[in-house]
Order: sequence, then C-alpha cells, then structure tokens
Amino acid sequence: MNKVKKFFKPIVDHPKQIVIIFVIAAIICAFCQQWIKVDYDMNDYLPESSASTTALDLMEEEFDGGIPNARVMIRDVTIPQALLMKQEILAIDGVTDVTWLDDAVSVEEPLAMQDTDTVETYYKDGNALFSVTIEEEKQIAAVNAIRDLIGDDNAMTGSAVSTAVATQSTVSEIAKIAAIAVVFVIFVLILTTTSWLDAFLVMAGLGIAILINAGTNLIFGEISFVTNAAGNILQLAVSLDYSVFLLHRFTECRQNQPDAKEAMTEALSMSVSSILSSGLTTVIGFLALCIMQFRIGPDLGRALAKGIAISLIVVFAFMPALILLTYKLEDKLKHKEFMPSFHKFGKVVQKLMLPCVICFVILVVPAYLASNSNSFYYGASKIFGPSTQLGADTEAIEDIFGKQDTYVLLVPKEDKALQKTLSDELHKLPEVSSIISYVDTVGMEIPESYLDQATYEKLCSDHYTRMVISVDAAYEGQETFALVKNIRSIAEKHYPGEWYLAGQGVSTYDLMDTVTADMTKVNLIAIGAVLLVLILTLKSITLPVILVLSIETAIWINLSIPYFTDQTIFYIAYLIISSVQLGATVDYAILFTERYKEFRETYGKKDAIVQTVQAVTVSILTSGSVLTVVGFLLGKISTHGLLSQLGYFLGKGTLCSLVIVLFVLPGLLYLLDGVFIKKRKQKTAGL
Repeated sequence: MNKVKKFFKPIVDHPKQIVIIFVIAAIICAFCQQWIKVDYDMNDYLPESSASTTALDLMEEEFDGGIPNARVMIRDVTIPQALLMKQEILAIDGVTDVTWLDDAVSVEEPLAMQDTDTVETYYKDGNALFSVTIEEEKQIAAVNAIRDLIGDDNAMTGSAVSTAVATQSTVSEIAKIAAIAVVFVIFVLILTTTSWLDAFLVMAGLGIAILINAGTNLIFGEISFVTNAAGNILQLAVSLDYSVFLLHRFTECRQNQPDAKEAMTEALSMSVSSILSSGLTTVIGFLALCIMQFRIGPDLGRALAKGIAISLIVVFAFMPALILLTYKLEDKLKHKEFMPSFHKFGKVVQKLMLPCVICFVILVVPAYLASNSNSFYYGASKIFGPSTQLGADTEAIEDIFGKQDTYVLLVPKEDKALQKTLSDELHKLPEVSSIISYVDTVGMEIPESYLDQATYEKLCSDHYTRMVISVDAAYEGQETFALVKNIRSIAEKHYPGEWYLAGQGVSTYDLMDTVTADMTKVNLIAIGAVLLVLILTLKSITLPVILVLSIETAIWINLSIPYFTDQTIFYIAYLIISSVQLGATVDYAILFTERYKEFRETYGKKDAIVQTVQAVTVSILTSGSVLTVVGFLLGKISTHGLLSQLGYFLGKGTLCSLVIVLFVLPGLLYLLDGVFIKKRKQKTAGL
C-alpha cells in the first residue's frame, strides 16, 4: 500500500500541472483528428492475401479502369439518348469507365437480331443500365455528380454508391448520437452522484480521454467506419464507471480523512486494484479482435484497447488532479441523493435468485445452439434498407433487370483459342448473361492491329486479356457463392494458377470465408485471456469460470434473439459484438463478486447477497444504462445497416448482462460459496 501511495504522491502534489498537461494533449489531439482517414469500404479490409484482393491489385496495375463498382439506371430512354448519357457519365471526374450495350453488341443493327440475354442485360423496356467504374479516392464527389446528372427519378446502386452514402450519412448521424448520449450521461450522473458538479467532472475526464484516444488514432493513418462510428461512444460508455468509482471512494475517504490530498491518495490506493482488473479484462476483450483476419476487427480492437488504456491513465492522473482543484466547489454544490438505497431490491433478488439460476441452466444450451444457427449477410449488399434512397434504388433496378453483378476475369492474353474455349464454357453457366472480351466482342480471328487503341486497352493489357462477365446473381447468398466457386473452377481448369477473378460477389465470398474462420478463434482467445486475468487477480479458478459463463450466456441469449425472430443478421456485427459485450460487461460481474467477497467477511451468505446488491446496483446501473441507451441510439438513428445492428446488439446484450449479473450471479455465488470462501470464514460468519 505504501508503494502505491508513493506512486500517486506526485499527482496529488501537483494537480494544476497535471491538468494543464492533459488539456494541452487533448487540444493537440483534437487538431490531429482532421488528418485521420476513414475507410467505409468493407472489402478493403479483406486480408491482402485473399484471392479477390490480389485480383483487384493486379487489375489496377494492368488496366486504367478498375472493376465496375456502380450500376446506373436511366428510365425511358432511346438508344441514342442512352449513348449520350453514357458519355456524360464518363465525363464526370472520378469515373474511369462506363460499360453499356454498345460495348457488347453493335447498336447500329436492329436489337431483334442480337442475343436477347445480352441486350436485356443493358437495355430493357426502354430502361438503360450502365456498369460504371469509379475511382476510390473520388467516390463521394463522383457519386454526387452522377446523382445530380440523373436526378431522383432514376436509380443507382453498387459498392461505390454504398460507400459514398455511408461516408456522408454516418458523420452526421454519429454527431447526433453523441449529442444525445452526452445529455443522457449527464442526466444519469446527476441522479447517481451527490453533487451537481460531479457529472461535469466525470464528463470532463471522459472528454479528455476520448479526445486523446481519437487524436492518437493518427498513428494508424486510417481507421474503419466501425471504429469511427462506435469507438468514441463505446469508450465513453465502457469507461464511465471508473471515474464514478473513484469519486465515490474519495467521498468515503474524506469522511475519515479531513486532508483532501491524503483522502485522494487513500482513495486511489483503495481503487487501483479493482479498477485495473476491470480495465484489464476490458482491454483484453477488445484486443481479442486483433487476431481477426478481417481487418475491421484489429482496427476496432486496437483503437478500443488503446482508448480504455488512456481512460485508465486519465482516471489515475487527470481525474484526481481535477477533483483536488474543484472539491471545495463540489462541496458547495451538494444535492440530496436521488437514488434509493436498493435494500428492498436486494431482498427481492435474494428471494428470486435460485429460481433465476434454474431458468439460467435451462436456457444455456438452447441459447448457445440458437446463437450459432443464425442466417447471415456477409457483404455490403443489404447495408441500406428499402427505407433509404439507396435501398429503394437497388430494389427499383432489381425489379427491372433482376439481380445482377459484374465479375472481371483476367487470363494470359497469348492463346486466343484457349480464351474462346474458356468463354464458351462460361457461357454454359445459366447465371452468365453476357461476356465482353476480345474473343467475344472482337472475335479471335481479328488481329489486334485492326483495333483502335482505346478499344484494345479496354480489352487487353501488356500481359492479360480481360473478360467482363455479367451474371444474373445477387451480390451474396448460397447461389452466388456456388457460382463464384464454379467460375474459379473453370478458370483453374484452363489456366492453372494463372487467372484472377474479382467482383463484388467474389469479394463477398472471400469475406464470408474470412470472417467465419475468425469466429471460433476470436471467441476462444477472448474467453481464455479474460479467464487467465481473472484467475490471476481473483486468485481462484471457480470464480472466473462463474463470471465468464454468466457473461457468455448473456451473449448467447443476445445472439439467439435473431434466430427466434427469423431475422437475418450481418456476420461482422455478430462477430464483433461477442468480444465487445464480453469486454464491456464482465466488469459488472467482477464488481459484484468483489463486493460479495468483501461482505462475506462479516455477513452470512444471504445477508451478503442483500448487502452486495444494495452496494453495487447504482454503479452497475450507471454504466449499464448508458451502454444500453448508447446502443439503442446507434441502432435507431444510424441508417447504415451494419452499425445499426451492432447498436441494437450492444443495447440488448447489455440488458442481458445486467439481468444475469443482478439476478443469476447472486444465486451462483450463493450455491458455490463454499468453493471459494474459506471454511474458517464460514464458521465465524454463519450461513
């Protein structure tokens, strides 16, 4: 204890200097945020070694235009009008290529004489559908320019459009969520503290921690849209209780120690163990995301882990200094306690805990099985629902042209006879509606020298020929994944190890393959690491198992709800929430258990349960209510399907964890008391 007090002495002796240092750091970090790039394209986070990523990189090297990433539909146009619109879209800055009917067939000849499937891929019932390639760096400006050109009566969809819309909408939505969350947090803090100033002290500490964490993300250069949207809010909600706990301890210590500096040193000494153990388990839960191959996981994990670490530094350095500078004002602004004692609630829990344990045991296996039996979306095709303009546009295009996607296959260009054989076999696939390639569009008999340079460069590079394959398939689903495997198998048969395939459906297949492989690995490591930390800090094997099983069951119940409600969920949200919920809510179980052990020193089992519930309910509800509300705010306000679902998972998951910690965990501790409470204590304390 003396060593701990000695460690904190420079902080309590120089509060002004400490506060100034942190404020300056926060200001610098606030400016740093403007240089941090945010990536909204999920496909960018595939492993660099994935087949579709390798293919995209090669296409960028070999061809000026990349793979089509947008579809634009113009209603009620003639062929000449469509050709003019094609040129106008192509003239927009950031648009590198536009493919339409004239690239596949001769539009100067009657359409009735052309292949019907090919024609209706691009032109149907007076509606023209263009495949557009947009540069990644200019997506927002290009998409907005296309929208201005075509108007709201026409439609556009695709990954480039989705990324541009997400980039613009998410920024404003997150700002709205943050504003509401801050107001709610202040309201909760006023209810759960004893001074009007306390809420603003806690918010000041949280604000400093969030600004420093957000600004130091500059070391990563670029962060994902998930980190940008949820990182700050999660950091606020998860680390809130650290500052509240320190404030409560300081208030307690001042009752016996009139000197404020000595009281703060005492409060820090008493708090450091419990806050650090809670913080460390949270950090480890988030760090587990770093082992994911899908790089949104590491991106979010390292940012959140860093954020919690910074929050701990702020709690142990900035907050003590700030409190010491303002405690006299805090005393003047005291108000009556708004929260009840929760003693009666403790009695209710004590009566209900054993029936709750029975329900818990009954639910464990079904919840686990159901949570692993959900239906999933893996890519970005369903990110924006029909209530959004992008969702409505997607439905409008699919109503006329059906579900379509464009794949690009690169093969060595020397052997045109082999290219023809490959093309013929691809044409036999029922999902393939048309192929634009040298052998299909020009003909294998026509020498390359007969072509103008622009046409040739669209079809061939120095080393490869490009086959643009239009398929009647959704961006994802079992049929799409089967088609991708078929095309890859055919390409491998003719060009072993020499082919490259890309497209939204192809990337989604690789995404599915990557994230499903991550699931078991991430969960096992997260659980194992948290268990290890708890074993070391609690010096017990039984207690860590009880705590982790409690929170894991809450996670399973949370993730089983979509199965029983027949809801398809985004796999990435499903994957991320497991580690986030474990890391964010295991603190409640730790706090409850630590206080129970403390009360067992002087109380019997039943009375210790009542006293523990009374002592911890306010702290647990403070953090839990904020995390719940923040989650539901994200779910309700965000139009981005993945972020919205992640928010709802967070809100529902926190509620599940709260219920289990407050109603089930007491019963488990009561039943297993003899395993981790020493016999000598039982004899003196009674039952």
